[in-house]
Amino acid sequence: MPAVERDSGQASPSFEREAAKRVFAAELREVRVQFKEGEDRKSPGFILFPTGERANRIFIVGTLTEKERRGEQNLYYQARVADPTGTFYIMAGSYQPDAMQQMAMIEPPSFVAVIGKPTLFEGQSGATRVSVRAESISVVDAETRNIWILDTARSTLKRIESFGNTEDSKRAREQYNTDLQIYRKMVYDALAQMKI
Repeated sequence: MPAVERDSGQASPSFEREAAKRVFAAELREVRVQFKEGEDRKSPGFILFPTGERANRIFIVGTLTEKERRGEQNLYYQARVADPTGTFYIMAGSYQPDAMQQMAMIEPPSFVAVIGKPTLFEGQSGATRVSVRAESISVVDAETRNIWILDTARSTLKRIESFGNTEDSKRAREQYNTDLQIYRKMVYDALAQMKI
């Protein structure tokens, strides 16, 4: 059963929201599995990390390197956020008014923390990419970024250690043929690039 956190929004008191998972850009870039839990239209959708954990929402911290305002009637922002392993593609539009307003006020380059929902889509070239629909984005400092790198490294290594022992990791093994050494190296490379 995935971990959940209480939502403090205006929804009913019984509403529970999936906890946001930490993941490095290099692993998120490899995601190719997306699924729904349940038949209901409002059933939560998930992606499956190659290291064997599902995620409905993710928490990332990195450098906002680019931001672009798009659309006329349906205004939205697209942005790139880089961590030590690669780039996240972020968007915020009218369905995420708070995140869109927050993104409008942030100028690159800035360290940012983003909570959002990852979604798979097919690019013009036919390649599958992952985009993160931001729920919130805020400016943070270098110390926060470093703490996120340490926490994400710890979370990734924990997934690697339990790989093959959970249903999600068994599914990841079948879907991705995961080479855990690649993800161990990714973690150590990320830690080596930390600026303290």
